[in-house]
Amino acid sequence: MNAVTEKNNFLYLVISLVFLLLAGALVDQFPNNIGHHIIQAVTVITLAAGVAGFKTSKVWFHTGLGFAALVLVVVVLNVLLDIAGLSYLHLFFLTTFYSWVTWLAARQVLFTGPIDGNKIIGAICIYLLMGLIWTMFYLFIAQAIPGAFNGLQHVVWYDNFADVAYYSFVTLTTLGYGDISPVAPVARFLVYMEAIVGVFYMAILVASLIGVKISAVQADKE
Repeated sequence: MNAVTEKNNFLYLVISLVFLLLAGALVDQFPNNIGHHIIQAVTVITLAAGVAGFKTSKVWFHTGLGFAALVLVVVVLNVLLDIAGLSYLHLFFLTTFYSWVTWLAARQVLFTGPIDGNKIIGAICIYLLMGLIWTMFYLFIAQAIPGAFNGLQHVVWYDNFADVAYYSFVTLTTLGYGDISPVAPVARFLVYMEAIVGVFYMAILVASLIGVKISAVQADKE
C-alpha cells in the first residue's frame, strides 16, 4: 500500500468516505448495540486517513504514532460525550471536524498548483463532505425539534444517521424522492440551501476544474 501524500490523498479519502456511508447503511440494516460506536470510529479513521496527506498537516501527524494518537483521542472523546449524554456537543464536534477537513481539501484543490487527476477527485471529496456536513445539521434539527422532518423518528441522532445521510445526499443532488420531507421552517431553510449549493457546486466548480484540466492537456499537445 502506497503512503498517503498530497499527490494521492483524495483517492484514499473518497474511498474512505464511501466506506463510511456504506458502514452507516450496514449498521442500519443490521442494528446492534455498538453500531453507533462503529460509525464514530470509522468516521474518525477515514477522515484522518485523508487529512494525513494534506500539505497543511503538522509534521507529528505524519508519523504512525501521531496518527494513532489522534485517532485514539478523538474516539475516546466521542465515547465520553456519549456517556455524558452531551449529544448536541457531540454533533457540534463532528460538524466542526467535517468542516475542518473540507476546508483543508478546498485549499489543496483550489489554491495550490496545477489541476491534476487527484484534485478532480478532491472536488468529489468536497461534494461528499458537504453532504455529510448537512447531515450533521439535519441530525441536530431532528433531535432538537420533534417532528421537524416527516419520515424521521425522534430518536438519538446516531440512530438516524443512515436515514439522514440518505436524505442529505438526495437533497444535495436535487433528486427529492419525498419519503423524508422538512416540516419545521429552519429545516426547510437548510434543505433548499443545500439544494442550491449542490447545484451551483456541480455546475461551476467541478466544470471549471475539468475545463482547466482539458485546456492544460491540449496546451501540452500543441
